[in-house]
Amino acid sequence: MLQKLAPIVLLLIAVAIVVRRLPKVELGHSEAFKKRRLANWIPLGLAYAFLYFGRYNLSAIASELDRSGVLAKAIFNEIDGVGQWVYGIAFLINGPLTDRFGGRATMIAATAGSALMNIGMALVFTRSTAGELDADGLKSALLVLNSVNMYFQSFGAVSIVKVNAPWFHVRERGVLGGLFGILISLGLYFSYDWSLRIYETFNVAMAFWIPAAVLAACVAVAVVLVRDTPAKAGFEDFDTGDASSGQVGSLSFGEVVRRMFAQRVIWIIVGIEFCSGFLRQAVMKQYRLYAKAVGEGESFVYENWGMLLCIAGILGGVFAGFISDHVFSSRRGPVSSVLYAGMLVGAICAYTLLGEPALGWSVVFMSLCVIGVHGMLSGTASADFGGTKNAGLVTGIIDGFVYLGGGAQAFLYGAYLPKGDEAKDPANWSIWPTAMLPVVVVGLVLCATIWNARPKSGSKH
Repeated sequence: MLQKLAPIVLLLIAVAIVVRRLPKVELGHSEAFKKRRLANWIPLGLAYAFLYFGRYNLSAIASELDRSGVLAKAIFNEIDGVGQWVYGIAFLINGPLTDRFGGRATMIAATAGSALMNIGMALVFTRSTAGELDADGLKSALLVLNSVNMYFQSFGAVSIVKVNAPWFHVRERGVLGGLFGILISLGLYFSYDWSLRIYETFNVAMAFWIPAAVLAACVAVAVVLVRDTPAKAGFEDFDTGDASSGQVGSLSFGEVVRRMFAQRVIWIIVGIEFCSGFLRQAVMKQYRLYAKAVGEGESFVYENWGMLLCIAGILGGVFAGFISDHVFSSRRGPVSSVLYAGMLVGAICAYTLLGEPALGWSVVFMSLCVIGVHGMLSGTASADFGGTKNAGLVTGIIDGFVYLGGGAQAFLYGAYLPKGDEAKDPANWSIWPTAMLPVVVVGLVLCATIWNARPKSGSKH
């Protein structure tokens, strides 16, 4: 485990050195402010990363549960699809709640609620392995517990964007979007590699008990260190230059939605992020099922899936953040276009490499690209075009479409992926990359249409 963590730590150190040497966007922040912002951002970011540990742990061991006959991949995809759609629809409640109560309170709710649901899943698997729960009972319990877990999880991205929005100016948010991608990447490492090793070392229940304990610790840290705005941490609030700049007072839910969807760029971003969600989950959640089924369960990519996703995501996030702020003048559309072009190359390679070991590397590259896009749009553009005051609702809507897309792929692949002995033949998996290709093309075209998009201040509405 430590051997796998070493390259990630070295890469993070290298990233930190490079970021420190990049030209700085100077906005007059004091050193004391920057240190307090860092002390606010790090625990919040780690809480977000560890939410992934309590969200993707079931996905991480799904191939093993399928092989052992505990949970068939079709049943897993059904449970996963319902959970992702719950996540996607929950923004209607959680976005306004985050704007009302602040990101700190809702991040605490997210980590505490997810911890409780993970405890519930640990108890359910304990009963199942003891023979006290049959297959139908296990499916029903996981459907409910995973769905409620996804409801609490849906506060995560909304909360982190809501808290960070008043702490970062628009001109600083490109690199912030890259860091958002790094957090996603670390979370995937925790989920896929740690969860699998915990399962192999202990038992299935421990793959849920340990994330629950980690999330409980995140609750305590967030209570002590995280504050919603600079003013609440003893500093002066400042104009962040986003879409709510110049907005006086709070807007009603209906007015926020009206203003948001009056912007053509928002419609396009939700379309892009639906595609991103489909592709992100199609890669992350189906690859291991594919590899295990066709006999590549001992390949380097399969065994180190979490580490490779983490490294790819870090590189994608840093690349996206750098070119957004330092090449494209803090525009998010060009970055997303470049990364979607990379996804198109990756998807074509995946289609042609079915049955070949190199397929694993093509989907790792796709992960690099899609995590970069997600960081730019859900993690950054949502605050830019929604504004600091409305970041909760706008981020919720955009991130919600990511998971609606993810749910769509789960139901699609759950219905059409090969089952039983048919799954052993790679040729029978052609539906997997084939379904990704048109989604990538649509996403790329949409990205190109927002190449020059920039946020307008709220005072101009």
